[in-house]
Amino acid sequence: MTPAWLIVMATFLFATMGVCVKLASTQYTAGEMVLYRSLTGTLMMFAWSRWRGVRLATTLPAMHFWRSLSGVVSLVLWFYAIGNLPLATAMTLNYMSSVWMALFLLGGAALLGTARIDGRLIATVLLGFCGVALVLRPTIEQEQLWHGLIGLLSGMIAATAYLQVTALGRAGEPEERIVFYFSASGIAAGLLTTLWTGFSAHTAGGAALLLAIGVLATVAQLMMTRAYSTGPTLVNASLQYLGIAYSFVYGVLLFDDRITWMALAGMLLIVGAGLAATQLRSKALPGDAAKPPTES
Repeated sequence: MTPAWLIVMATFLFATMGVCVKLASTQYTAGEMVLYRSLTGTLMMFAWSRWRGVRLATTLPAMHFWRSLSGVVSLVLWFYAIGNLPLATAMTLNYMSSVWMALFLLGGAALLGTARIDGRLIATVLLGFCGVALVLRPTIEQEQLWHGLIGLLSGMIAATAYLQVTALGRAGEPEERIVFYFSASGIAAGLLTTLWTGFSAHTAGGAALLLAIGVLATVAQLMMTRAYSTGPTLVNASLQYLGIAYSFVYGVLLFDDRITWMALAGMLLIVGAGLAATQLRSKALPGDAAKPPTES
């Protein structure tokens, strides 16, 4: 399968996972969903790594710890946002991670004085936040501002997680090992959260949704990682935003989400800002550092 088709399929699987998260959120907390999603992912990545002959022992435990901590926190916040916001809104706010990375790049350049600050990158960041304001405008009217801010925060932390993934990749860590430790950390974080909030009673439908979340997320993550390792970054980033379109259709058809011109305009601004940020970062950063995240 070509990298482009891998991206198309992966974004569809991530959007479908979002549907399962939203449905499961009526029965389970965000921590529980992260726990079971991570348990499924860990088992799948263990089997995949054995089949591929990749050793899971690492010499970089501290780097994995910080990457996993930021990734798991972002994942919990994202699942919480999906359960409390229109599906497309929650997905769009999480996709702000590309714009956040551009903002981090600007901040680093300003603090270190190592590079001239690109005015186009500043414009891209401002454009992205204008999109956020439009997307959240209907949310504010529904008194869901808190949920919107949680979704926005999930995208920001996802950006820091991906910068750490980049550092691990440069240190020679294989993708299978990175994903395995991320999933294993999710088990620990989800278990601690669930011990505090309490476990929910299972039903056949609920258990099926939890299993689907784990399988869809893990398969999509592997497909997206493969696509970014073999295909052109900007083309992949462009196709990755299909996830917002898929989520929008799902939201309208399955959850009766409202269609407003402000939300649509905001989504388009965020997509445009994300693509512009990816293109500009690819000129400022070498190799993998220019790539957007494939998941928290």
